Amino acid sequence: MNSPTATSHRLTAAGRRALIAAITGSLIEWYDYALYGAAAAVVIGPLFFNGSPIGAQLASFATFAVGFLARPLGGIVIGHIGDRYGRRPAMLIAILMMGFATVAIGLLPTTAVLGSFAPALLVLFRLIQGLGAGAELAGAMTIVAEFAPPHRRGLLTSLVLATPPTGIVVATGAFLLAASQGDEILLGWAWRIPFLISILLFALAVFIRHKLEETPEYVAAMAHHEEKKKDHLLPLNRLISVHPIEVLLGFLSVTGHNALNYTMAVYALSFMTSPDIGMSRSSALTAVMVGTLFGTITTPAGGIAADRLGASRVLALGSGLGALFAFPLMFGLASGSLVWATLVIALGYGVIIAMTSGAQGAFLASLFPPAERYSGIALARELNGAIVAGFTPLILTWVRTHSGNATFVPALAIALCLATSCLAVVVGGSRARH
Repeated sequence: MNSPTATSHRLTAAGRRALIAAITGSLIEWYDYALYGAAAAVVIGPLFFNGSPIGAQLASFATFAVGFLARPLGGIVIGHIGDRYGRRPAMLIAILMMGFATVAIGLLPTTAVLGSFAPALLVLFRLIQGLGAGAELAGAMTIVAEFAPPHRRGLLTSLVLATPPTGIVVATGAFLLAASQGDEILLGWAWRIPFLISILLFALAVFIRHKLEETPEYVAAMAHHEEKKKDHLLPLNRLISVHPIEVLLGFLSVTGHNALNYTMAVYALSFMTSPDIGMSRSSALTAVMVGTLFGTITTPAGGIAADRLGASRVLALGSGLGALFAFPLMFGLASGSLVWATLVIALGYGVIIAMTSGAQGAFLASLFPPAERYSGIALARELNGAIVAGFTPLILTWVRTHSGNATFVPALAIALCLATSCLAVVVGGSRARH
């Protein structure tokens, strides 16, 4: 049965509010994560961990990974709330948890003040942040996809997925301003400012989400599946028993996207500022900020292409091209040149990530029915985030320091992730719900 949205040709007023709420929340999520990624690459190690510089760097990236480990649990629990009790309460819970944790990190005393309690609290706040973030983008994609007319689903969900590059740009720019004050001021107090100003964004997001309405597609699905609200099975149980292949394909479909994204947004900062490459912090931050901006601009074009050509085709093509692109990317980052580094990051976001982000929302939404969609998207994306995205900077740092190969081996690992996604999307396209 078609929902009211499925038969209309324009986005309703409620749909427009949902789109604004989704974009705002997703922007904040990725601002937070890019901000912590930049901090992990530059200041978290010396401020919160003792020992050798490389040991502190590995510990810092481990705290970055911890947030991703919490994301699947947040996606499962909050996704269950979203599927059983409504999209609105789930999205409010997600944004409140993220807001609390981000501000708390900005206020947290360092190891010099609190001793071992400082890194312990840092990990705790990262876990809370990860729990909330685990349901954020999945909820945003779900509510926008359900309000969107079918012929505009790719474009409208791509607007949500254009916010990750935007969040990265804003966070990197904020951290660049803090870093421009010099190392002493940056390590003293300036690194906290980008975390603390996010409270204004969270207040705005909570206000917008408080006024959200449930989607007609969700309401209709619950009216026809009321028994699913009366049983004691989590949507996760139904996903595993009824849609295990869809969850697996959804997981694999974003593997390459996550590996490439976190290589450019997080690992690149540490790699380019390492003694072997020798780029300054401000130059590395500038390369990431400017390069990422191209993804913000071009991702909607990926959504338009998904509407016209099919989400699975665009996502598969982007993943395949990304597998080839991984090698020039790593050599460009290793060049030590601001121009080359900016160019390869701009190509990565402006072409590859634009295609994978632009088509990803429509593709994932098509894999699952409304009653399990929030949980399905959250489980597929966030489990992948915990395994792939969160550990990409840590693994690549370990490979660089232990193998002595800083370019070809990391590029090969990234290429294999993207090739896997390409194959999964080709298979998943035949199982999608249209």
